[in-house]
Amino acid sequence: MDGLGVLVIFLIIFIPMVFRILPEYQKGVVYTLGRSSPPKGPGVVVLIPLVQRMMRVDMRVRTMNVPSQDVISRDNISVKVNAVVYFSVTDVNKAINQVENYVQAIMELSQTKLRAVLGKHELDEILGERDKLSTDIRTLLDESTEQWGIKVSSVELKNIDIDPSMIQAIGRQAQAERERRAKIISAEGEQQAAAKLVEAAQTLATDPGAMQLRYLAAVQDISDDKTKTILLPLPMEILKRFI
Repeated sequence: MDGLGVLVIFLIIFIPMVFRILPEYQKGVVYTLGRSSPPKGPGVVVLIPLVQRMMRVDMRVRTMNVPSQDVISRDNISVKVNAVVYFSVTDVNKAINQVENYVQAIMELSQTKLRAVLGKHELDEILGERDKLSTDIRTLLDESTEQWGIKVSSVELKNIDIDPSMIQAIGRQAQAERERRAKIISAEGEQQAAAKLVEAAQTLATDPGAMQLRYLAAVQDISDDKTKTILLPLPMEILKRFI
């Protein structure tokens, strides 16, 4: 019984060291005396105790919250921006052997690229072109992480916080812009109306009958008011008929 008990204890200790089970979403990098071999799994992986060891790598898409970064826009406005990065491991050996801690490396790189990309744009562009800026950041991240065996699938800008004093200034600027556009529209309307008046005057000047019709229409408009006495000049064309 003592020998059987020792054997049971030995198997309990020995079996977990030899047999490893990897789920469907994991792969393992096996090192044999320090040298890596092609990734194993999913399923059962057999290891030689004291000679081989294995590191697990999650192959699923992972999310990373990039903390708020202080960004100075191109028009010298300070904003705080945070983002979410979606990435996954595509090459297990590179992710383990090319970088010490790929998660920490992506975090640091994301913060740097976030500040670099947004700092090249004005505040209006940062607020109005989130999708384009997110795509630019994702492209830069993906180019850098490819050598680590990492695929950055998406970057989403979450919150863009502006100082309250700057919000008031932006509101005043927007009001001034609206007033400017209103004045431009009004001026364009007056310009078009003036052009039509000139066109009408040229038509009336070349056609006496049209001038008389316009004169009679004006008389009709004035005659609607019964409370006033109106003196009207007599057109020369009518006097010539009597003469």
